[in-house]
Amino acid sequence: MNAPLLQVEHLTMRFGGLVAVDDVSFSAAPRQITAIIGPNGAGKTTVFNCIAGFYKPSVGRLALRRDSRQYLLERMQGHHIAHHARVARTFQNIRLFAKMTVLENLIVAQHNRLMLASGYTALGLFGWPAYRRAERDAVEKARYWLDRIDLTGVADMPAASLPYGGQRRLEIARAMCTDPVLLCLDEPAAGLNPRESHELNELLIFIRDSHDCGLLLIEHDMGVVMQISDHIVVLDYGRKISDGSPQKVRNDPAVIRAYLGDEEDGAGYKSGGAS
Repeated sequence: MNAPLLQVEHLTMRFGGLVAVDDVSFSAAPRQITAIIGPNGAGKTTVFNCIAGFYKPSVGRLALRRDSRQYLLERMQGHHIAHHARVARTFQNIRLFAKMTVLENLIVAQHNRLMLASGYTALGLFGWPAYRRAERDAVEKARYWLDRIDLTGVADMPAASLPYGGQRRLEIARAMCTDPVLLCLDEPAAGLNPRESHELNELLIFIRDSHDCGLLLIEHDMGVVMQISDHIVVLDYGRKISDGSPQKVRNDPAVIRAYLGDEEDGAGYKSGGAS
């Protein structure tokens, strides 16, 4: 077993009298794909928002380990989580810079590194050698990811001109340009057709196998989840009901009940508020 990259302990998130996440604990290993699944309203997105720093948990400990250091995410501001702990996130609704080119979207993701190399503008204006090297490195990294997502031929086109599946891959590549150790993906397969879902699967498996990065994803497409996940955590009404391999989770009676309902009430998918 790999030592945990992310250890979530007793995570609880309350909004007034509503308990959105209730005493949830799980771990995510480096260079593995961990999926968080569950019916609508299960608390999945709330867990992500706590990890990324959008919410401060009511209770709980979120420990990320990187380079022999430990980062307690519940104590950090969101921009510090991204920059220092190196956690990147994509969203269910694609958030590209639509009027920028495909290439520019990948370079702007490296803005912090470029600004540091430029001495926050001055050294860049005078063409300082360290800044020119940083520029070259940023373009090379962007080209690497353009090749990986098969968008090199449209590098100079506006991001908005891409088909939906291309935009989704570009958003993931842009996140990877920040060199994350943990990549959080919020329903990456939403709205994709079967061919695009297959391309997404290949990209995520490549990231897992070829980069020093763990992946944590929320996904409703069980075909995607079962094909690529190493570890699955199942939530229902804010509580963890199952945790383990795809095979274990697939056959867990608690998971079957959560998705299909008890036989006596004939319920279908449980519905709820924000997930």
